[in-house]
Amino acid sequence: FQMDRTPESYLDLFPLDAIVYLTPDSENVLEDIDPHKVYVLGGLVDESIHKQLTLRRAREQSLQTARLPIREYMVKAPNSKNYHSETLAINQVFDVLSTYYETRSWPVALRAGVSSGKGYVLPEAAEQ
Repeated sequence: FQMDRTPESYLDLFPLDAIVYLTPDSENVLEDIDPHKVYVLGGLVDESIHKQLTLRRAREQSLQTARLPIREYMVKAPNSKNYHSETLAINQVFDVLSTYYETRSWPVALRAGVSSGKGYVLPEAAEQ
């Protein structure tokens, strides 16, 4: 993957209608990756303090939002802490997106990027 670094904002580099801000708080499910879109992966340290911050930021900037289809393809796994989170680290989101782009399979992509520590598993793993 090619990466470029620039001090410029993505808002100045791309048309607003091409930007999709990925946030676990979006109502919109990412169903496919559009090669003509620019996907913004955010990075927040504490999800409980900053709940919905990325969604608010995207709305303030009039950007489209989407979330990964975790709820659509995964189930909550029983765990001792009753912990379930759809908030992923940047590297996990990148792993999910790049695996999906290669395989065109959300289950395969989510298995690659969503650790069991998040409290979600694929349905077949929950049955075991």
